[in-house]
Amino acid sequence: MDCYRLVGEERLARTLADEVLRARTDFNGTERSPMRNAEARVTLGVTAAREGDLEQALIHGERALQGDRQSVPSLIMTSRELAAVMRQRYSEEPAAQDYLNHLQELGHEKPEFLPS
Repeated sequence: MDCYRLVGEERLARTLADEVLRARTDFNGTERSPMRNAEARVTLGVTAAREGDLEQALIHGERALQGDRQSVPSLIMTSRELAAVMRQRYSEEPAAQDYLNHLQELGHEKPEFLPS
């Protein structure tokens, strides 16, 4: 999933992200792997942003930032790519700016992990 996202293979990255979410979420909605699921949501956000769907990108990006997670630095590092796409393609959009601000707030304690 991550490799396909990094090389821009949107369809394969999205397919694998969907599979991660399906496989790591119990039938009752309980997430067995919250960090991996958050990374899958970032992947879905990146693919949506690259395909021009800002609304879905923001939904997935914000959902990735919610919930239980053990490692904020890890989540911020995986979110760098989504932040970069947001800055590149949607820098004038207030909703994109809100997402970027939220990401910065999360990384306030760990400035070395903030997206550049």
